[in-house]
Amino acid sequence: MDRQPLTRARALTPPRVTAQDLDAPPLRRQRRAVAAVLAAAVVGTAALAGCSSGKSASSVASEAAAAVEKGASAAASAASALASVAGGAGSAIASAEAQASAAVSAASSAVAGIKGGLDAKGDVAAGAVTTGSDGKPQVQLTVTNHGQQSYRYVIQVNFTDASGNVQDAAAVTIQDLAVGQSTQATAHAHRDLSGTVKAEVANAVRY
Repeated sequence: MDRQPLTRARALTPPRVTAQDLDAPPLRRQRRAVAAVLAAAVVGTAALAGCSSGKSASSVASEAAAAVEKGASAAASAASALASVAGGAGSAIASAEAQASAAVSAASSAVAGIKGGLDAKGDVAAGAVTTGSDGKPQVQLTVTNHGQQSYRYVIQVNFTDASGNVQDAAAVTIQDLAVGQSTQATAHAHRDLSGTVKAEVANAVRY
């Protein structure tokens, strides 16, 4: 095995991590880390191969550089694939948030559309959330007319997660409830919801 000058050994030293690298986004830091590991591996392999075959130092360096470039390209492709997966998850989250927002808007509009309606949240009590036959959450409402005449009701129910974030909403209508009388109705979520689901009476009017 031909001995190479000692100065060539410095080429095998892994890149030094800088403060700029630490401040880079996680995905960029991961890409740089993978590329650095691949670079160190291919340079070391090329150097050993050059020594055993008697190739010149310049030839070994050229092959190592080509291998590093190829390895860095592979690392970049892997990082890009990871970013694509993360982007897909982000799109799913955005879609769920959009559906929740649309449901809340529709339920709120149903309540707001009642002209001259009186606040009636005190007349409505929500039970525990259960799962309906369609697999979606539902909650039973008990409505009691505490007014001085017969009323109709429009009620907005929000379905939330354990942290109180609104996941879905529904509007429920009660027809002609006599004074002092109670009735029950069920509010149904429009889509499947995972985890702990709670229900709250967000708005209610009687008219």
